Amino acid sequence: MLKAVPLIRYISIFMALAGALGLGACRDAGEGDYLKVSGKIFVFNYRIAQATYLLTLAKLRPLPDGSMVETTFENPAGGDPLIVRQKIWPSMDKITVESPPIKCVKANHEYKVSMRVEDAGGKLLQTIERKMISDLDQSVMPDKPLVVGPFYDANPD
Repeated sequence: MLKAVPLIRYISIFMALAGALGLGACRDAGEGDYLKVSGKIFVFNYRIAQATYLLTLAKLRPLPDGSMVETTFENPAGGDPLIVRQKIWPSMDKITVESPPIKCVKANHEYKVSMRVEDAGGKLLQTIERKMISDLDQSVMPDKPLVVGPFYDANPD
């Protein structure tokens, strides 16, 4: 019976250490990326004859309150890039970023997208660079929207 007491003591110490390590693994280490790209696609909405870039970001760790993401999309039609700036709410686990409508998308052509994640004061927290390639050409889109209005009424034209 005397030898069982030390064994129980060792098991208790082992369990306490394992629990402490488990809790330590759940804590934010404060290093590494805040966001990662979990999805990217060109959206061709033929009903309204509109194409857009669409990216989904997954939160890897908490961001400071008031954080923003600024996304710069290459303009397929040429000219100035398209810039979207949006706030990241603390309760969001997934962030969706959509570009303004785009024209002249070509199939199998690389388009550059870059993101800047900033805190409320404008301090850069992370940058993300991606290339997007569409497998469709803008020629699949109708010249005019097929529907109009909030109830998707048939386009009278």
